[in-house]
Amino acid sequence: MGKITNALKKAAEERLERIEKISRLKEREDLIVKKIGESNVDPSIVTYFDPKALISEQYKILRTNILSMNKGKPPQTIVITSSIHSEGKTVTVINLAVALAQSVQKPKVLLVDADMRRGRMVKYLGVDHKVGLMEILTGAAKAEDVLFHLEYDNLAFVGSGGIPENPAELLASDKMKQFLAEMKSDFDYILIDTPPIIPVTDAGIVGPIADGVLMVVQAGRTQRGIIRRAEDLLFQTHSKILGHVLTNIEYHLPEYIYRYL
Repeated sequence: MGKITNALKKAAEERLERIEKISRLKEREDLIVKKIGESNVDPSIVTYFDPKALISEQYKILRTNILSMNKGKPPQTIVITSSIHSEGKTVTVINLAVALAQSVQKPKVLLVDADMRRGRMVKYLGVDHKVGLMEILTGAAKAEDVLFHLEYDNLAFVGSGGIPENPAELLASDKMKQFLAEMKSDFDYILIDTPPIIPVTDAGIVGPIADGVLMVVQAGRTQRGIIRRAEDLLFQTHSKILGHVLTNIEYHLPEYIYRYL
C-alpha cells in the first residue's frame, strides 16, 4: 500500500506542477497573439500578425521540414487534408503559406482553396471574394482574374468560389490539371487545401497530381484507426503522404500555449 500511496502522491504533485507552469506561461506577454489594427484576418493566422510569436515558430519548423525534403529539392505542389472535419486543416495551411512567403528567399507562394463544398479560406482572410477555383474550372473566369493578395506580393490566394453540383468531377477534369500546370510555371510553391479524405474523395483526386500530401491530425480527438483509414484511402489513389501535422497540442507542449486578444 505504501508504494501505491507514494505513486499517487507523486502523480498529484506532478499534475499540480504542470498546472502551475501553465498558469505562469499564460501570463507571459510573448505568448500572447494580438490582433493588429483594423485587419479582418482571423487572429488564428498567427504568422500574419506576429511572425516572431512562439506559435509562429512551430509553423517555421514545419516550413523548414518541408524545404529540407528530398535533399533540398522540396515538393512544389502540396495537398493538405485531414481524416475528418474540424482538425485545423485550413488554419494550418494558411499559416504555412504565410510562413513560406516570409522565407529569406521570398519564394512565390500560391494558396488554393480546393474545398468547393465548404471552403473557408476567404473567411479566415477576411475578404469578400466570391469568385475562385470553381469559376476557373467551369471556364467562367481566368486564373489571373481570381488571384488576390493581402500584404505580401509573393503570396497569392485563390478562393473556392461558388458551390458547384459536381466538385469531385471538376477536380478530376483536365481544366484542373491545366490550371496547376500553368500555376507551377508562375509560383515556387502551391499549397492546395482540400476537404477531409474520409467523408469525400476530393483529396484523393488532387493528391496524385500533386507532389505529395500533408495530413493534419487533431491531438486528443482523431483516433488512430481513423487516421489509418485515411492513409489507406490516400494510398489507394497513389498519393504520396509527406507527413503529418499535429494540431491542438497546447496541453502536450505547454511551453507553446498561446491565447488571443
